[in-house]
Amino acid sequence: MFSPRVLKSASSLMCRGLSTGQMCRQGKAPDMADGNTFLLVSNVRNRLREIVGASTNWKDHQQALAERASLSQYLAQSQDELPAKTMKDSAVEAHLPLGSQPALREKYLNYHNSFHSCLLVLICYSHTWNKELKRSPLSIVTALVDKIDLRKNIIYPDCDIKFTGHVTWVGKTSIEAKMHMSQYHDGAYTNVLDATFVMVARDPENKRAAFINPLKLESPEEEAIFQQGEINKTRRVELSTASLLKVAPTAEERTLIHNLFLNTLDTQTVSFRSRILPPNSVWMEDCKMKGLEICHPQERNIFNRIFGGFLMRKAYELGWANACAFVGCRPTLVAVDDIIFRKPVEIGSLLLLSSQVCYTEGMHIQVRVHTEVLDPLTRQHSTTNVFHFTFCIDNDIPSVVPQSYGESMLYLDGKRHFDETMRSQG
Repeated sequence: MFSPRVLKSASSLMCRGLSTGQMCRQGKAPDMADGNTFLLVSNVRNRLREIVGASTNWKDHQQALAERASLSQYLAQSQDELPAKTMKDSAVEAHLPLGSQPALREKYLNYHNSFHSCLLVLICYSHTWNKELKRSPLSIVTALVDKIDLRKNIIYPDCDIKFTGHVTWVGKTSIEAKMHMSQYHDGAYTNVLDATFVMVARDPENKRAAFINPLKLESPEEEAIFQQGEINKTRRVELSTASLLKVAPTAEERTLIHNLFLNTLDTQTVSFRSRILPPNSVWMEDCKMKGLEICHPQERNIFNRIFGGFLMRKAYELGWANACAFVGCRPTLVAVDDIIFRKPVEIGSLLLLSSQVCYTEGMHIQVRVHTEVLDPLTRQHSTTNVFHFTFCIDNDIPSVVPQSYGESMLYLDGKRHFDETMRSQG
């Protein structure tokens, strides 16, 4: 575990997540000038509440959700009953005018804000929206985060930000959507972040799957985007099939683990039990960090469950702190991938978070954060999510060394996610 002194210094590093350099002087984008009409980030959740029929008032919200059961009559019995939609139908653009409206900066000072998942839900509702209905009969929820890639290390706190996105692939009941975040600096927009999420459509009470509109492709470019969605789906199936929780490691991976084991043996004792830590290495057992969150109602989503973005933020903060304490300096997030939402988190839940540095290579750190809900009455633990984060620093990083077979599987799983991240960014 890490010393209190290291953890105390980490708190000051976290506050320097935004650019520590000189404030940008050209952060006001022309398309965010006064008089222009655009969707503000602050209005995205309000738009979602209108579509679903939710309310910010707790009592009214409960009643509105109870009334949603009557919307089941508007659900399609097959996908053929629904009109095809284009990628343009789901296109959404939202602005965060930090440069044009300075008063917003204090509210959005934490640049790890989880707004992007709200926008992606709105994108999916835009694809399935029926203008004849006042409310959508669908409950669209996040199934998994396929990938979040950071394209730029610095996000300026006084420059306008723009979010854009649209649906890129659909199945019968699932939707892949992409979102791009760019920031206006020095007279032009620069890409900052790309995110790919997979959403699923459910009935009004969120109990069973529901059909969604098919996607109509209008150009070779859109066909290529859709084909990439098919490739992403195939890749996810292959990764799930080859999971180390289901099948044994490959021959190459078994050799790697055995070589790691041999490197830790004490040659003086000629014993399999005597283990010595190699130079510039750390035992995996000493690279952990834990956290606890009580899930309060203010973190609920429009369906009265804990907002997935809140879970992602808390997992990221713990993973970042874990990596920071491990290397002794502020790491930079490179990518987030393969986050599966296995189970919704109810209001009032005790959320346990466990972070582990599971793999390092060169200047990169792979961190795995496992989250689970504890039922205090039954003492049962239920896994809700597993998060995978890739960080980097400017110096070489000590190696992490597994001791048990379970740690070895964590090591290999971390290596697989790291290799996949490097391939996608290469």
